[in-house]
Amino acid sequence: MEKYFDNTQIAFALKSDTELDRAYFLFKMIDSEPLVRIGTAVTNFALKAHLPVEGLIRASVFDHFCGGVSEDDCMPVMERMFTKGVCSVLDYSVEGKEEESEFDAAMQKTLKIIDFAKEKQAIPFAVFKPTGFGRLDLYTKVGEKKELTTEEQEEWNRVVHRYETVCKKAYENDVPLLIDAEESWMQDAADDLVAQLMKKYNTQKAIVFNTLQMYRWDRLDYLKKLHQQAQQDGFHIGMKLVRGAYMEKENKRAEEKGYLTPICSSKPASDANYDAAVAYMIENIDRMALFAGTHNEMSSYKLIELMKLNGLAGDDKRIWFGQLYGMSDNISYNLAAHGYNVAKYLPFGPVRDVMPYLIRRAEENTSVAGQTSRELMLLKKERTRRKLEE
Repeated sequence: MEKYFDNTQIAFALKSDTELDRAYFLFKMIDSEPLVRIGTAVTNFALKAHLPVEGLIRASVFDHFCGGVSEDDCMPVMERMFTKGVCSVLDYSVEGKEEESEFDAAMQKTLKIIDFAKEKQAIPFAVFKPTGFGRLDLYTKVGEKKELTTEEQEEWNRVVHRYETVCKKAYENDVPLLIDAEESWMQDAADDLVAQLMKKYNTQKAIVFNTLQMYRWDRLDYLKKLHQQAQQDGFHIGMKLVRGAYMEKENKRAEEKGYLTPICSSKPASDANYDAAVAYMIENIDRMALFAGTHNEMSSYKLIELMKLNGLAGDDKRIWFGQLYGMSDNISYNLAAHGYNVAKYLPFGPVRDVMPYLIRRAEENTSVAGQTSRELMLLKKERTRRKLEE
């Protein structure tokens, strides 16, 4: 099969020499686990002590991994990417909030993004995180089928109302809505709620999308059961497939509480699980829509091959490839150049509030074997290519 992902001229066409150098320096730092640990601790301390470090963070890690502090701030970045055929998923990446007013604000932000997406071809999806709309502990209690207090039931009703409000608006405006996955112990409640909304709003096509983290060994079975339900009840399945971003936390909690970890036994097992889910969705694409969120080149090639084998066009509206902004540009831009549907998750939000997301990104890059070294190799290759052209 033709190899797409080594073309650095296409991958980094939008990056100036200065931006290329900054990216190389940043991934060089992330490549060192001790530096990530020290940097995380220093950054957390500086933010808690209200030291004036936001400018420094913005000029380095924030601007590489985030589109801006607001939706409007993201527009120039989004428009530049779209000139190369790469779309954006505006992702309000504020995490760890606990107040009702903050959950309502996140809902309003999502409604605003649906309005943006309706008007702009460059924004094919809206998105939100479950814990943006309600407390993690509440999801956990609901998922474990524990009895709620009157106050908790009222609180959960508000969570359901937020989901219903954004899904209804997405349906009315014909904007597909991605709902992210988070920790396994809160996911059952979110899954049940999203399945109900799929049944309600996905009667003609996929509007409401759930997310499956395929480093969990139980997710392929969940997908197959949901498919049976969809066939019985006559709705379409929208699903974003990712590998997952909470592995260390998941394994640690399972060990502490003495239950079997939900995480696959090895990286190859996770990869096989991911690829099996993609294959299952392509086999059943007449009732499904797939957002393949992956930075794995081999998985991307396998999906391309499956599409060709099944006679599916690269720009089939039911199949999207997705990567995070600031990562795997060699996959995103080369796929777009070959006519595939590609969207980058474009995180945004106040610098201080987005730091938990950025710290998780840095830690994830450090823990995924080969990811950072691959980024460095490609950046180095493009710097060398440009020097030879001078």
